[in-house]
Amino acid sequence: MFETRTHKSIRNGSVALVFSVILLVLGFFSRRIFIECLGIDLLGLNTTATDILGFLNLAELGIGASVSFALYTPLSKGNERDINELVAIQGWLYRRISIVVFAGAVCVMACFPLIFADVSFPFWYVYASFGVYLLFALLGYWFNYQQIVLIADQREYKVTWCVQGLRSIKILVQIIGISQFQLGYEFWIITEIVAALITTLALRVTIRKTYTWLKPSISKGRELSKSYPDIIRKTKQLVFHRVSEYIIQHVSTIIVYAFVSLSVVAVYGNYMMLVMNITMLVGAVFNGCTASIGNLVAEGNKELITSFYRKYSVIRFWLASVLCFCFYKLSDDFITVWIGPQYVIDDVSFLFLTIYAFIATTRLNDQFIAAYGLYHDTWAPVTEAVLNIGLSVVFGLIWGLPGIIGGAVCGTFVIVCCWKPYFLFRQGFKLPVLKYLKLIALSAFIITIASVVSCYLYNRVCRTSATDMFGWFVNAAVTIAIYAIISTVLFSLFSRDFKKTLCALAQSFRI
Repeated sequence: MFETRTHKSIRNGSVALVFSVILLVLGFFSRRIFIECLGIDLLGLNTTATDILGFLNLAELGIGASVSFALYTPLSKGNERDINELVAIQGWLYRRISIVVFAGAVCVMACFPLIFADVSFPFWYVYASFGVYLLFALLGYWFNYQQIVLIADQREYKVTWCVQGLRSIKILVQIIGISQFQLGYEFWIITEIVAALITTLALRVTIRKTYTWLKPSISKGRELSKSYPDIIRKTKQLVFHRVSEYIIQHVSTIIVYAFVSLSVVAVYGNYMMLVMNITMLVGAVFNGCTASIGNLVAEGNKELITSFYRKYSVIRFWLASVLCFCFYKLSDDFITVWIGPQYVIDDVSFLFLTIYAFIATTRLNDQFIAAYGLYHDTWAPVTEAVLNIGLSVVFGLIWGLPGIIGGAVCGTFVIVCCWKPYFLFRQGFKLPVLKYLKLIALSAFIITIASVVSCYLYNRVCRTSATDMFGWFVNAAVTIAIYAIISTVLFSLFSRDFKKTLCALAQSFRI
């Protein structure tokens, strides 16, 4: 069974990684073409519309995560009746949420004449842009929600093919149409609508072919929900996690603007974009393991669970260290070549951003906590949000931008690196947290040695900063090679779990 889970995780992760890289590259060109051909104002409109709808989608409140947790056990046992009932409950809840989202959207659209009073383009563009994103959200609530079975059943790659594959084609069509044929914003809107409808159809066909027996009765959702009280209870717990997460993600830019300046917001935003891309790439590799972890926990083999946790942890720490070392050594040169030296951040803020990136890419405990359904620590996300905001404000008043980022790092460290592993080991694994501390200490020791040695070699090999993008790519290749080789050797020498994981992965690829 472990090899089966390994194969499924590798397949999910590899497909997600490929499309993440494709979308990353396409996104870079798409953004440039959009600005050059349609204007910065329309790009700002799309960003604003996305942010507004993201806020409205908080109404989902974690129902998908609650149902996903509930699905792990019946999926592992092949209980089709329970799976249909759980999906029916989700469909019933999602249709109620869709009403709330639609009503909120109508209220927001009524305020558009005030919000977008000074736009330089036809005003119907505002409603059209928001309407496109709203359509995709409502399609998800009404039809696409059944994809949760594919995800919980370790078949997320099928969802990725449908959603990200069609999204890649859509962006490519938009780039060609707008840049080569001078088609306008109307073309962009039409392709968005067509892509949303085709994606929904593709998901429906994929789900029907994969699970011919999946025929949830949405009309019975209200009645069935009484038989699964855990879904409602865990959803209520997840409210605190979802809202706090949203606040943390969106408040930092406001604090930077309030205590420093708008120009510093632009500098900070460029580096945060790089951090988010690193986090996205790590997520693409490891998010495919989420269902496998849930399936493993549902089987209840404690020894196998903890063994997988150790292997999963050490390989994630290794990959995160590779990306964060490259981020630390290469980001300033990239920013200089990309948009100019005036956008390079100060050294202290950059160090804190690197630490923040490492914490963000090693949040491995969250997946295991979700697999166990441990959401009752509702005080933790609230505390994390309060600490992030409070410390950022206090330190920002004293030290400016370094203080703001340092405050966010401190707040995140307390909850993510201290509380969550303690919570998981006590409530989930039911093991002393000392075992986690030993694992962390070993990984930290190896990463420190690898970083010191790699820095020395990097400074010897890459003596000059890159002056163009080609030179930067050469330095990047050298940097990745140096650190990846040294860290791999050290992890293999000092960590048996890392060595076993490499052997298991090599065997899986051979098979």
